[in-house]
Amino acid sequence: MLPQLRKLERKWSRELAVVGVHSPKFLSERETDSVRAAILRLEVGHPVVNDRDFRIWQAYAVRAWPTLMFVDPRGRVIGKHEGEFRLEPFDELLRRMVEEFDAAGWLDRRPLPFERERRPDPTPLRFPGKVLADEAGGRLFVSDTGGHRIVVADLEGRVRQVVGSGAPGLADGPLAEAAFYQPQGLALDGDTLYVADTENHALRAVDLAAGRVRTIAGTGAQLVGPRVGGPPLSTALSSPWDLAIVAGTLYVAMAGTHQLWALPPGGERVAPHTGDGREALEDGPLQAASMNQPSGLATNGRQLYVADSEASAVRVVDPRPGGAIRTIVGEGLFEFGDRDGVGRAAVRLQHPLGVAWHEGVVYVADTYNHKLKRLDPKTGECRTLAGSGEAGHADGPAAAARFSEPSGVSAAGSRLFVADTNNHAVRVASLDRGEVTTLAFRGLAPPDQSQ
Repeated sequence: MLPQLRKLERKWSRELAVVGVHSPKFLSERETDSVRAAILRLEVGHPVVNDRDFRIWQAYAVRAWPTLMFVDPRGRVIGKHEGEFRLEPFDELLRRMVEEFDAAGWLDRRPLPFERERRPDPTPLRFPGKVLADEAGGRLFVSDTGGHRIVVADLEGRVRQVVGSGAPGLADGPLAEAAFYQPQGLALDGDTLYVADTENHALRAVDLAAGRVRTIAGTGAQLVGPRVGGPPLSTALSSPWDLAIVAGTLYVAMAGTHQLWALPPGGERVAPHTGDGREALEDGPLQAASMNQPSGLATNGRQLYVADSEASAVRVVDPRPGGAIRTIVGEGLFEFGDRDGVGRAAVRLQHPLGVAWHEGVVYVADTYNHKLKRLDPKTGECRTLAGSGEAGHADGPAAAARFSEPSGVSAAGSRLFVADTNNHAVRVASLDRGEVTTLAFRGLAPPDQSQ
């Protein structure tokens, strides 16, 4: 609900004070450093308290994420809303409240003395979300999510192109003038790079040869209401997070609607493909099954592997007509942890955001466990490949290496490239040497810290 909340905060900047209360579901979310990184990554513009022990949650009798509590200027709770919300009714509600409290003489429009969280020192990348390694073409594509751009380099880190001006926005045109807003997932078809432009709720296509960007789906507004699809450029999307191509069809992990969507060849219609829109872990036929904020996609050329993040699960989808979705590991919204093993009952992940398929294996960015996992999709065996489990930035032997919320992973030969999000870095895990290193980008200026 952050996009709607930002609009209300901007419109009512002198009348509305927002305080976020972070009551964590996942173990990793209890750590204040993780909350601070999330505030910066998501560009949250209001103060946030880490309610790690659920004291505020209990004091206000909260039952659901998200919950909005309305407090009048005298400190009295006057309303409560559970769940996501539509912008227009809440804008009208605030208008009526402002009129009422103005008439009573209660509003104080003086600025509040809050100091924003400071960004980290400039680094070549800012909260990179996804990576895509093109072994055949010797290219590495990085969604520099916090820098609102796409970086194109070779597999050794020599930068070839930068796609996007770095200023957040939605604009087509030449590479240097185009604008993105927190882009995430990537998919490559020849010299066309597809981008999940997450906060723009749009899909973009980058013609790498011609050097131009165009929007192929989405209106720039977030989808609310029926999820039926339609003509791509007049159909609203909701937080597209990752992409994959199978048989010419572009599949979208639509995190905001708990579904996979599809844009077939020809691009005449974009529509839901897998999932009924309910947030649940239910297998079965494509349209009857349910998903949980899918945020990572990979393919072996026939099937789709999905990081079903909120259920800490990895699913496999047969996308053909009459196909189905099946859970490989994961048991539900509140079944998570860090446990290797074989099968759904034995394995525990914690909010994985990225998956990659390579030579019969699914590699998982186990985000909140700060690890990479190796999953055999046939047997359900899942083992830690790299990462000590402690957040940090340390290269070296795989078992001792440290990541900080890795969110994307892609394979090329014997190397796994990892978007190590909170470390503002791309890491490389060597499958044959069992070591982790940090990729040094050459010829890449840090994104503009003023954006």
